[in-house]
Amino acid sequence: MCDNQGMKIGVVGAGILGLAVARELTSRGAEVTVLEKEDRVAAHQTGHNSGVVHAGIYYRPGSLKARLCREGMALLREYCQEHRLPYDEVGKLVVASTKAERAGLRTLADRARANGVPGVTELDALGLRDVEPHAVGVGAVHSPHTAVADFPAVARHLAANLDVRLSHPVPAIHESATSVAAGDLRFDRLVVCAGLGTDALAGEGDVRIVPFRGEYFRLVPQAKGLVRGLIYPVPDPRLPFLGVHLTRRIDGEVLVGPNAVMALALEGYSWRDVRPGELARILAWPGTRKMARRHWLTGLRELNGSLRPSVFLRAARRYVPALAEGDLVRAASGVRAQAVGRDGALLDDFAIDRHGRVLIVRNAPSPAATSSFAIARHVADLTVALSDPS
Repeated sequence: MCDNQGMKIGVVGAGILGLAVARELTSRGAEVTVLEKEDRVAAHQTGHNSGVVHAGIYYRPGSLKARLCREGMALLREYCQEHRLPYDEVGKLVVASTKAERAGLRTLADRARANGVPGVTELDALGLRDVEPHAVGVGAVHSPHTAVADFPAVARHLAANLDVRLSHPVPAIHESATSVAAGDLRFDRLVVCAGLGTDALAGEGDVRIVPFRGEYFRLVPQAKGLVRGLIYPVPDPRLPFLGVHLTRRIDGEVLVGPNAVMALALEGYSWRDVRPGELARILAWPGTRKMARRHWLTGLRELNGSLRPSVFLRAARRYVPALAEGDLVRAASGVRAQAVGRDGALLDDFAIDRHGRVLIVRNAPSPAATSSFAIARHVADLTVALSDPS
């Protein structure tokens, strides 16, 4: 294990990832301070997702996502069990609704085996009904150890044992020969886990954050019994989004969604949230325009789903046809900090940059919450390698 003994390290961002990083650095002997601009932890991505603990079936073997998701799931499960935090292996079905999607199922099964995901099986149309009696499809991949957890509760538990400065925004970062300043505080090293606020602190680079809002519906009480666990579609390999799915949460609610529409502000949780300055900077990034040209048809479909709830119902009924009009009501939305390259490519893997004494988590979308404890170990190792001009 690398040694952070005696270092004074700042962490920007009190989501589950920033807090896990702070915990890991503290365990290695560093003096750590977490700086959070909001008045609470888990205020953004950590507190606005479905709570799924991914098993690792989607990710390219050998990628950071594949390795850190598997490691992170085990560490998260252990932490939740040790501290009696909610954690439930409800299982996931990835369902092919047409014969053409069977090839995608085989790819997922192969990736799952390559990534060492335990218990994954391929099911036919009858077999999937044994797992989800109200689901339909021509086949499915079943991941029995996919779970759900309460990520905000994990974040609060982490924060209780750390030096967290709430309502403490960091307007800028300045490096000197011997330290790095984050606003009014100085550190030997700084780790930026700022999510949607990354670009304001990261400076120039080859990627920028583009916010994508994920809108959810939830099932009314009389319809929740139609879903036992998690029911997902076969993902589109061209996109890092998984498509509209059904998720039984740790609190018993069943979510339908999310879609993925570009938000009009970094923290654009609804169409009413518009910040012209932020939107102008997002649109000025060449990658945003190239991305829009490449995926305009997908964008129109997602926009249609945002404006018409019937589109969500139709997507959900593709897998659970017993759902009826009136079974879905709107739920809270989330915003994903998606890194987009200058060429318009949506970064799929985790991405971490190092600049002098500063380490920046550039891209940490799903499964970042699942992987947070493993990413924290990876980040803690990297902080020792940060350059020290002295």
